[in-house]
Amino acid sequence: MPAELDEIVDLFAASPKGMRLELLLDYANRLPPLPDDLAADRGRLEQVHECQTPFFVAAEHSGDGIALHFDAPPEAPTTRGYASVLAAGLSGAPAEDILAVPNDFYVGMGLGELISPLRLRGMGAILGTIKRLVVEDIEGGSG
Repeated sequence: MPAELDEIVDLFAASPKGMRLELLLDYANRLPPLPDDLAADRGRLEQVHECQTPFFVAAEHSGDGIALHFDAPPEAPTTRGYASVLAAGLSGAPAEDILAVPNDFYVGMGLGELISPLRLRGMGAILGTIKRLVVEDIEGGSG
């Protein structure tokens, strides 16, 4: 896993169970807004249909890495928190590093004790969608 994501996983794992949800909600408040170009052209965003709430992601080649952008409603704080973790831990990482992240890496964060299985499946689907977009980017010749 990229070092940034590994540090976040370790932070959650080392936190007491009662603090993990607060930490996730703190991340939710840090989710960067969509860049203006994506906000103006929402057709470039991919919906993750497995999520219970409308959730959208874009993965774009940027320099030597992949830029990730997320759009999740404020009334979905756990999903926003997870997206923010992915943004902090993976944005700018090379495609091969993103593709190597285990789909269930969140288990190491201790989120399985706090979040419903349905939401956990949605979280796995978000990373799966990111990986698919990265592969499509590579196959399209951008990366």
